[in-house]
Amino acid sequence: MLERHELETFLTLAEELHFGRTAERLGVTTGRISHVVKKLERRIGAPLFERTSRVVRFTPIGRRLADDLAPLAAQMDEAIRRAVDAGRGVSGRLRVAFLGEWTGPVLLRAVSVFRERHPDCEVEVHEVQLFNSRASLLDGSIDILIASYPFDGMACGPALLSEGRSLAVAADHPLARETSVSLEVLAEHPVIQYPQVTSGEFKRDRTPDHTPSGRPVTKGPAGNTFSEMLSLVAMGRGVLPVGEHSRRYYPRPDISYVPIHDAPPIERGLVWLETNTTARVREFVRAATDAGRQAPADPDHRAAADADSRTATPFT
Repeated sequence: MLERHELETFLTLAEELHFGRTAERLGVTTGRISHVVKKLERRIGAPLFERTSRVVRFTPIGRRLADDLAPLAAQMDEAIRRAVDAGRGVSGRLRVAFLGEWTGPVLLRAVSVFRERHPDCEVEVHEVQLFNSRASLLDGSIDILIASYPFDGMACGPALLSEGRSLAVAADHPLARETSVSLEVLAEHPVIQYPQVTSGEFKRDRTPDHTPSGRPVTKGPAGNTFSEMLSLVAMGRGVLPVGEHSRRYYPRPDISYVPIHDAPPIERGLVWLETNTTARVREFVRAATDAGRQAPADPDHRAAADADSRTATPFT
């Protein structure tokens, strides 16, 4: 069995591949690092690193050991953190928010499960808009948000909701008579744009610069809120790819929603600032995931809580 300081020394050196930087990170001398490594190598019976005056490299055995130990160390750290959180209890205040009408019920189910588990924690529910969703996470106005993926620059949990895509067009638009359309039609009409503050990855997913075949897409005017964007559509200023549930939650007599038959689904889930991964946030992600799995089947609200389709922060 490795002692804790041996494991930490080995894995830190595995990241740095430099004795000086490893010693600096751990607050010890380079001699101490060398002593620990030599002790490990004697125990294992083989070199773990190739050391010269200029470089430090893994041996094959060292690389394999690092690959095997890193996830185990992460699990140990998470287990200790969960124990500390349990000892302290989850209390204080958690500010959660939703973006988009149809994410509200999912968030409220998560809030209900969270409150049952952590009655000492106060939960505030807010609504944000496209133009202030990211800013609200960055300035601490909210702690966690349920929104559409991709939401780059933030930590994210597993997908909770999934829906197909439709194209919002003016009611008198020629495409309004179609039963479905292809993403290729985006090259033939201006596309309404999201606010400037919206992340680049999100905009490339929703309003791409090119169609799948490479045809350029003309950018139309931008709106600050989703309702503003739909109003621009109704005015004939352009078309807008949206989630299929917009038909239910944003019905308008001046807009038609036409299914896009060759687009991947839109997924939505929880996002938060990585540096704000508190016990409250972690427990709320668990509550939301469990609430999604327990929700009754509803074709208008397809839960996808058990689909880990994102690179998510694991809370196991």
